[in-house]
Amino acid sequence: VQESTVGSALRSAAAAAPERTAIVAWGATPAERRSWSFAALLQDAERTAQALLTRFQPGEHVAVYAGNCPEWLLLEFGAALAGLVLVTVNPASRARELDYLLRQSRAAGVFHGAAFRGNPLAAWVAEVRAGLPALREVVPFADWAAFLDAATGAARPLPEVLPESIAQIQYTSGTTGSPKGALLNHRGLTNNSRYYAQLIRLQEGEVYGHAMPFFHTAGCVMATLGTIQARATHAFLPAFDPGRLLELIETERGAVMLGVPTMVIAMMEHPDFSRRDLSSLRVAVAGGASVPPEIVCAIET
Repeated sequence: VQESTVGSALRSAAAAAPERTAIVAWGATPAERRSWSFAALLQDAERTAQALLTRFQPGEHVAVYAGNCPEWLLLEFGAALAGLVLVTVNPASRARELDYLLRQSRAAGVFHGAAFRGNPLAAWVAEVRAGLPALREVVPFADWAAFLDAATGAARPLPEVLPESIAQIQYTSGTTGSPKGALLNHRGLTNNSRYYAQLIRLQEGEVYGHAMPFFHTAGCVMATLGTIQARATHAFLPAFDPGRLLELIETERGAVMLGVPTMVIAMMEHPDFSRRDLSSLRVAVAGGASVPPEIVCAIET
């Protein structure tokens, strides 16, 4: 049976492999590591959906402006279960760009991190908020626990979500004009990620390790929804760091990794490369830019 919505894909995985590890999130420090089984991920996603429905109506647009973190993924799944449309915002976007995306997408809410690679995300959200009358709700990820508390005792039925319902709005880079919002539906996202997982022959229980940004389809679709449908483990970093990604692959016994060529080259040139045990790695996926044959040979070697 092929899953046709983000929510049904998660429910199917939780039913088939409830105790298997679904997510391993490495934090900003080496000691910070959190994990969820498929059953726990579904439980937290449903609680997120209930909390969202205390503030938003199905069909409304909710933006996320943060680096990679577990709450980002819980919001992705929760929004899908609640029938909301997730607007993904590059955390490298500055205040002017953030203002444009929130305005153009008609976002009713935004969830945000405190900072990302020196960018003061919280300050920029506060800067643009007054000029966006449609933006009713602003929720810092630092207040995530309090946000979820709103769902305590809630047991409302979650809405029916159709395969053709819009799940996400992702924006083009805007190199030839203003960024354009691409409407991505549930069926398209689940098909794309499932076909990708099949193409790389991702197996049940394997670990998929990466540091691709969640605001992009490589992170929140191919990695996130591909591992869900393959019943594999999704292990990720908050942002790309070549030494830490090598460490993650060694520690978590990663079988598959994904990176743009610049990332892969940085990993191979890192001082730790020769001392890391990468014997678990079966597939290295590289894309997003031209991959010269000599780089392919170097990766394979």
